[in-house]
Amino acid sequence: MSVTATVPRRRRRLALTAGVSLLALAATGCSGLGRTAVGPVTYTTEREAVIQVNSPSVRGCHRIAPAGAHEVENGTLIDAIMYRTRDCTGGSTIYVPTGVTDVTAPGSEPWRSYSFVH
Repeated sequence: MSVTATVPRRRRRLALTAGVSLLALAATGCSGLGRTAVGPVTYTTEREAVIQVNSPSVRGCHRIAPAGAHEVENGTLIDAIMYRTRDCTGGSTIYVPTGVTDVTAPGSEPWRSYSFVH
């Protein structure tokens, strides 16, 4: 093997290694930014108003209208958890998988917030 053939191979390996390293760095640096639950969360309030939130953030607690909701449809690609409190706390929750609708039982408190399982 000649010296001239070895130099281009080293350059290619270095370029490939650098490219893979930059790609990995970019992917990890941007993975948590701006992630959304693609699709709508639709809910009906106690006064029969229909509210639709399109592609909400995956992170955090999402408040529902002050009157709360008695019917929720999770049209996103991520499962949700519904809470009876405004701050996504408390033990009275329900798991609403993607593509599923939940209706509260008659006489029970409305849903007041939700978060996503991620």
